[in-house]
Amino acid sequence: MQLLISTGEISGDLQGSWLVKALREEASARNLPLCIHALGGERMEQAGAHLLADTTSLSAIGLWETLPFVVPTLRLQARVNGWIRTVRLDGVVLIDYMGPNVNLGLKLRRMDPDLPISYYIAPQEWAFRMGEGGTTRLIGFSNQILAVFPEEAKFYTACGAVVHWVGHPLMDSMVRRPGRAAARARLNLEEDSKLLLLLPASRSQEIRYLLPSLLEGAAQLQRRHPTLQVIIPAGRQSFAPTIRQQVQNTGLVATVLDAQEAHQRKAELFAAADLALTKSGTVNLELALYGVPQVVGYRLSRPTAWVARHVLNFQIPFISPVNLVLNEPLVPELLQNALTPAAVADHGDALLTSDMARQRVLDGYGRLRSQLGTPGVTRRAARAVLDTLRLSQGTTPASSTVS
Repeated sequence: MQLLISTGEISGDLQGSWLVKALREEASARNLPLCIHALGGERMEQAGAHLLADTTSLSAIGLWETLPFVVPTLRLQARVNGWIRTVRLDGVVLIDYMGPNVNLGLKLRRMDPDLPISYYIAPQEWAFRMGEGGTTRLIGFSNQILAVFPEEAKFYTACGAVVHWVGHPLMDSMVRRPGRAAARARLNLEEDSKLLLLLPASRSQEIRYLLPSLLEGAAQLQRRHPTLQVIIPAGRQSFAPTIRQQVQNTGLVATVLDAQEAHQRKAELFAAADLALTKSGTVNLELALYGVPQVVGYRLSRPTAWVARHVLNFQIPFISPVNLVLNEPLVPELLQNALTPAAVADHGDALLTSDMARQRVLDGYGRLRSQLGTPGVTRRAARAVLDTLRLSQGTTPASSTVS
């Protein structure tokens, strides 16, 4: 059985690797021979997928910011198109990565009307809307949508899609969550010290637009609290030198972890942290599940922001997934011009020193967890995918029920 999984960016590669592992385990339990091909990254490859191309670096936020990736993306698409014509796929899973995956899904559906296509972690059209309403092209080529949020499931169900709410895959990682005391001991943190995590970027544009304000805000916080310890995990290995140089320029006393070490120590870092200054993204949900109060920053280039606001009429109530899921301003969001070092420091200071402010956030995190399902997410998703595979080799997958 030939299965293709397509995703992009670091978070997609991580979630894709979890799905690859679950698919291999479920296929083995069903005695189902399965070959998984992937457009993703090294984590999916390490999980057992045959990597066709690394897509984790072909992403950007904005309009002009995407121009450097146009030619590499077109070359990749040509390679993938050629490969698709050489193999008879029995199923496809698309993970997030809206633009490229929508184009791929439409192409695959034109080439093969009977090909089973599952969309896992669909674009958040229930939240990100252009003017009135949102695009729903996914329904035209997807056989099923495996939703990770309840509102996502409601949105696509109302649009006529076949939807299974499987829950958010981050819930599976909570099973292996280390205790706070053990995590702090492994990090050699003193019992009464405070730890600030600064999580600025997984894309180069975020290094440019977010990092300076977050670093200076952290420096101001450290001047207010001289014993505050700061750790900065590099989202990519290539980011570490730039981060270290900018840290030195601000006078911040911080430890910058290379990407590999950051990934290996991620769970203990999150378990030990008292506060995070971070970009908007999946990391906001991870911090919430670990109970870490956070200040979220988000900034586009000025031309891109102007076009989004005045030409595309882009409207959204919140930018952080935490606030989007809860539909309330639980964690502070500093967008565009509001993202100043002083604002970062002030909001961070309140979350470090005010028991009332911290408790309000922690109570909200408790409500958020109920919106993310229960552990076993990737296994449920794997079962749903395998249940739809085309029976090209006369093998009948065992039926299962997806909640």
